[in-house]
Amino acid sequence: MSNLKNKRLFLLDMDGTIYLDNDLFDGTLDFLDKVREKGGKYLFVTNNSSKSVDAYVNKLNKLGIKADESNFLTSTDATILYLEANYPGKKFYAMGTESFIKQLSDAKINIVTDVEDDIFGIVISNDNELTFKKLDDICKLLTKGVSAYIATNPDWVCPTSFGYVPDCGSFAWMIEKATGKAPHFIGKPRPEMLTLAMEKYGYSKEESLMVGDRVYTDIAAGYNAGIDTVFVLSGEGTMEDAENTDTKPTYIMKNIRELYNNI
Repeated sequence: MSNLKNKRLFLLDMDGTIYLDNDLFDGTLDFLDKVREKGGKYLFVTNNSSKSVDAYVNKLNKLGIKADESNFLTSTDATILYLEANYPGKKFYAMGTESFIKQLSDAKINIVTDVEDDIFGIVISNDNELTFKKLDDICKLLTKGVSAYIATNPDWVCPTSFGYVPDCGSFAWMIEKATGKAPHFIGKPRPEMLTLAMEKYGYSKEESLMVGDRVYTDIAAGYNAGIDTVFVLSGEGTMEDAENTDTKPTYIMKNIRELYNNI
């Protein structure tokens, strides 16, 4: 594992990787301190689109983690970039939390939260404020036919202290069962979030490392971006997941403490 000592940009998943709910994992603070000491940078790359960056900054600060907006890249950020690049000015029906809606609005994305005649497409996210009206609206629009259907991330579940709750991928699956329509997913495992981070902060692929607890998003994103990965067994993923995938992790570790011991 000597190659790990050459890493400088650490792209980190959060839930299941450095904490679970409001419980910080042993080794997290030591690991982040060591990254700073060696002149590196850590960036939290999350598919969770239900919270704003401000909310994440506040949460991590309360947990004792030194972080500000420059330490984050979310699937909402990636979705905004995708909509701006591919559908400038087009009207989208948005399903998500108030925070998600506000982020899209602040970015000047043309969105509505009620069914209208001239809606071009739909964008959905992880929504812990989900109502039946939103599902009803989405199904009406998909059945009628829209030109674009986007989802922020494909995660099936979001980890909690008691187990798991549905994430955006599960909502999309439910909607697909009702309408026969599946979205184009943004966020991990697509590589854009990671390549954007490397380009923005000037790190090479050889200097970069993706760390996460899900093979099908975190590890796949690193694999697709052409960088080394660490699969930690402290969250959703299991050793069986690592064995039954074509996107093999470069390293498999118990937790963030083990990674700390090897960088």
